[in-house]
Amino acid sequence: MTINGQSSLRDELRKLKSEDRPNIIKAIATAREFGDLKENAEYHAAKEKQSFIEGRIKDIDSKLSNAQVIDVTTLNVSDKVVFGSTVSLCNLDDNSEITYKLVGEDESNIESGLLSYKAPLAKAIMSKNINDFVEFKIMDIQKTFEIIKIQYV
Repeated sequence: MTINGQSSLRDELRKLKSEDRPNIIKAIATAREFGDLKENAEYHAAKEKQSFIEGRIKDIDSKLSNAQVIDVTTLNVSDKVVFGSTVSLCNLDDNSEITYKLVGEDESNIESGLLSYKAPLAKAIMSKNINDFVEFKIMDIQKTFEIIKIQYV
């Protein structure tokens, strides 16, 4: 995962533990005051939310403890597409340009230009150099891209 990905997960974990968990404990306590727990929709909803929060905390803890954080700025690479690099591609069919940063699965957000390193396009451009051509099939249509810029930020 990238440093930004690690930071985002740490921020989410901090919020879950310091805000969401205490709030749901209060909500459960309030719902208990309404009486019979078998028929208490507020109680069941709060317990379900608590289960989700605790599951997410465990998931993030696990990811952070097992993560390999890669700082692309410390890598000794030159003009080569690697995990964490930002790559600008030119679609040679229509001369449009698109830029993606190759990130971990949890960080990916295609609308924000964050492409998972496991995505087919990322796999196709990995280890390529500036000015290399990459043929890639998108929904049964063959596209050709040229790598026009690689940044390590």
